Amino acid sequence: MFIGGTWSAPSTEQTIEVISPHTESPVARVAAAGPADVDAAVTAARKAFDEGPWPRLGPTDRVEAVRRLAKLYGAQRSQMADVITAEIGAPTSFAQRAQVGLPAMMMAAFCDLAESFPWQEKRPGFYGADLDIRREPVGVVAAIVPWNMPQFLIVTKLIPALLAGCSVVVKPAPESPLDALLLAAMLEEAGLPPGVVSVLPGDASVGERLVRHPGVDKVSFTGSTAAGRAVAAACAGDLKRVSLELGGKSAAIVLDDADPGAVAAAIRSASLSNSGQICNALTRILLPGKRSDEFVDALAAEMGSLRIGDPADPATQLGPLVARRQQERVRDYIAEGKREGARLVLGGAELPDGIERGWYVKPTLFADADNAMRIAREEIFGPVLTAIRYHDEDEAVAIANDSDYGLAGSVFTADPARGVDIATRVRTGTFGVNQGYTMDPFAPFGGVKASGYGRELGAEGIEGYTVMKSISTAALG
Repeated sequence: MFIGGTWSAPSTEQTIEVISPHTESPVARVAAAGPADVDAAVTAARKAFDEGPWPRLGPTDRVEAVRRLAKLYGAQRSQMADVITAEIGAPTSFAQRAQVGLPAMMMAAFCDLAESFPWQEKRPGFYGADLDIRREPVGVVAAIVPWNMPQFLIVTKLIPALLAGCSVVVKPAPESPLDALLLAAMLEEAGLPPGVVSVLPGDASVGERLVRHPGVDKVSFTGSTAAGRAVAAACAGDLKRVSLELGGKSAAIVLDDADPGAVAAAIRSASLSNSGQICNALTRILLPGKRSDEFVDALAAEMGSLRIGDPADPATQLGPLVARRQQERVRDYIAEGKREGARLVLGGAELPDGIERGWYVKPTLFADADNAMRIAREEIFGPVLTAIRYHDEDEAVAIANDSDYGLAGSVFTADPARGVDIATRVRTGTFGVNQGYTMDPFAPFGGVKASGYGRELGAEGIEGYTVMKSISTAALG
């Protein structure tokens, strides 16, 4: 167990068995954190923050330490990608490009942002005194991440928190502890001060203890909306700071001047990467009524061409879902879509052709759906798309906004100015014009409504781990 920068014997004999989603066989067994491990990690983090050097270093020194980590990370990108492919079934091409490539890029980008971040500024006060405005670290951070993009989600919490001067306890999901432990080894080699980072693999009870721990100052949580509500309620009782990046049911609004082939290719990438297990995936496809058949045909052709199979094969484009329960959940939604009367254009609940084991689901496309259907309202988290017709732009915007969620969305059009106009009318935290929303490291990312609150990435991603202090200075007498 990596507690406070040191490898320590766990407090219990409980373990987590990591199962390959492709073979359904065990690939590893790791120690599971118990209550005493959580307490030890928070105690170490508390001491590091209250007494240690890390929060008292200048921003330049913290940037230098994170750049050391980034260099170590870059040297082990291939190994990290292999680990993620093994534990969650992400195709190796996607693991190399996004699961590991994005975190490496984010480390460098956050360091650049930290070098220009307004850690301190001077203002003239209303009463004539000089004001010194400082952004100081929020304290001990509990970073709780899911399994779908494990390194990306750890890095977008851990790195800005470290650059702000916080100490951090990371709780990876039980499905994906291996990549977090590999990162812990890099953190040890990077030489951060004792207590600054701990990594605690464990189940929901570990996360709950962290959230409720009196030694934690802020919780940064990514996960389901239901779990996010519980986290928010627990933090409210202690007036603890919290940021939540939760679920999504993002809409792709396809305008009548768009090219079907280009739209289908863009949606395939934005919606089906990682087998659709991405919170900002475009899963509601809103199509102009007079041309909807063209777009449905193009989507079906694009989805039907996907190569499904062993995620370790570089040619594979669609791998398995992370767990049997996830496979069963997605199959249930496919059955529900058929019961509700949506037209099944492609796919279904059966295993893909030529595959006899593993937690796979065929890429599935429903058409002639209604926005009131469960497949259009609930987050499926699998390779299932729902096409919905609209009559005019006002109706398209209304359908896009008729959702409990508001994480992301996109519009596709030959006229970018027309697309920007649509973007301003859809109520989401992020939006793309002629693209699935791109995780730009300089742009804040987050949602509205049931998709959570708070922002990650950009300068705002650093600011979320700071508190503002004002110091007023006047002459005596």
